[in-house]
Amino acid sequence: MCSSVLISAPQGRSGKTVVSLALCALLRRRGLSVQPFKKGPDYIDPSWLSGAAGRSCRNLDLFFMPEQTLLASFQQACQGADVALIEGAMGLYDGLDSAGWGSTAHVARLLNVPVILVVNAARMTGSIAAMVMGYQRFQPDVKIAGVILNNVSGSRHERKLTTAVEEYCHIPVVGSIPRDTDLCVGERHLGLIPFPEAESPESTVERICRKLEPHLNIDSILTIARSFEVAPRIPLTGIRNKTSLAKIGVMRDRVFNFYYLENLEALSRAGADLVFIDSLQDRLPEVDGLYIGGGFPELFLKELEANRLLRLDIANAIEDGLPVYAECAGLMYLCRGIRWQGQWHEMVGIIPAEVEMSMRPKGHGYVKAEVIEENPYFPIGLTLRGHEFHHSKLSKLDGVKFAYRIRQGHGIDGEVDGIIYKNVFAAYTHLHALSIPEWAEAFVSLASQERKCPSTPALRN
Repeated sequence: MCSSVLISAPQGRSGKTVVSLALCALLRRRGLSVQPFKKGPDYIDPSWLSGAAGRSCRNLDLFFMPEQTLLASFQQACQGADVALIEGAMGLYDGLDSAGWGSTAHVARLLNVPVILVVNAARMTGSIAAMVMGYQRFQPDVKIAGVILNNVSGSRHERKLTTAVEEYCHIPVVGSIPRDTDLCVGERHLGLIPFPEAESPESTVERICRKLEPHLNIDSILTIARSFEVAPRIPLTGIRNKTSLAKIGVMRDRVFNFYYLENLEALSRAGADLVFIDSLQDRLPEVDGLYIGGGFPELFLKELEANRLLRLDIANAIEDGLPVYAECAGLMYLCRGIRWQGQWHEMVGIIPAEVEMSMRPKGHGYVKAEVIEENPYFPIGLTLRGHEFHHSKLSKLDGVKFAYRIRQGHGIDGEVDGIIYKNVFAAYTHLHALSIPEWAEAFVSLASQERKCPSTPALRN
């Protein structure tokens, strides 16, 4: 089992992501294989952690998956890695209830991983000891093993902070980052700009490394990571189906890049051969199913509209029975069109609705949905757990069936989600394959049935 460390903070926007990016890249430069993880349902931070580490980031989320599944997923992902680095979410003890269930601390305790706190030390000296000591004592079974100071104003400030932490909290300060407005990654409404979309993302990681390397004690951080105690190995169920049952296209590019790696792996294990498609320049290849994930289509509306032939291919294939599973941005893409900043852009047009963008989020957070309508993926009565992050709503929607009744969250209108049309299933709710393993098997089964009984090929004009 590899060495492991978790980067957390007393609160959000303390510098966790910048520190985690730098550590992934700097450890990689030392010749170490780094396996990154992100606590929570995030897609965007993992895209940056993957780019910095050169190894795909995994999500750890106790809302989605039971403790044993999360532990098994963590252990499996760490195979072949030298160091596992987990970036927490929000503050260390921020969970789904007052006891902190599902928090970063919960994950740290479950995995038995030491925690390094990144503390925004602006306008603070000796009080940092009271803060850190409070975090140590709040849940003593969470191992807070070190502190990284952020927003330090100078050497005198650094000495006061370090003395207070090490004298009263008896843990080392393993980094001291000076105040620097250039230590940032581009942001927009849902957080960072995704790695695949960013302009020269590798140079951004390089800039962050160059600035942080002199201020991080990598050797001390590695010593903390090596104090990780290995938990008993738990196998993650699921063996790769060696038989190719279906070919499933995946729209994966600058527009559609919100995919859990576990979802793609689950499809492969179920017998799918994955074919990646660029929505901005490709035609629809010969596939038995199509997976369209999340992203920011509103930023590429002209380009999406311009690839008219792909949109026609998809519409024709859907009418001929092609199984399509679409989440959030994928749902938007399948509608008649998207209206944003006073402009209207045509999309696939298979879902009878128009998409209207808003500056404020329409759905943001965890979702519980009950299956209420027959569909090819989930049995009626099943309650699914997922999440949503969208600034859009559907209008002029008429004459469709909905698979979900929303129990928590917003979905399409606060009451329903999951549009069913022929073999299309399109929802605002994102699902994680480790939360609902039946999903991948059902998708591949449906696609394989279409392969065995092909309908009229999509028109290619």
